[in-house]
Amino acid sequence: MANHMKRASRLVAVAVMTTAGLLTALTTAPSAAADTGSPAPECVEYFQSWRYTDVHNGCGHTVSVTVEYTNGQWAPCRVIEPGGWATFAGYGTDGNYVTGLRTCDPALVTAGGA
Repeated sequence: MANHMKRASRLVAVAVMTTAGLLTALTTAPSAAADTGSPAPECVEYFQSWRYTDVHNGCGHTVSVTVEYTNGQWAPCRVIEPGGWATFAGYGTDGNYVTGLRTCDPALVTAGGA
């Protein structure tokens, strides 16, 4: 019985250390928010559902945008040609709704390894 308790203890310790390591990596990873600019032009619109957020570029020029969510999460920067569409994550079952679109620099995100 004591052997099982030691093994269970080690498994719990490993799980805690793994979780702590993942959380540390997430909190120290560079945020796409650091690379965001101003609000996206009004000619760029988004349409969200629980599964997807579709973004349409109605402008006459190429735009680079990211989506910001209610929980502070940011989506990767995407380049959208005039008349083009891009698909981002939706609000999901936890209600993480889109709060807006912002311009971004895709070169900074690519250089950062994202």
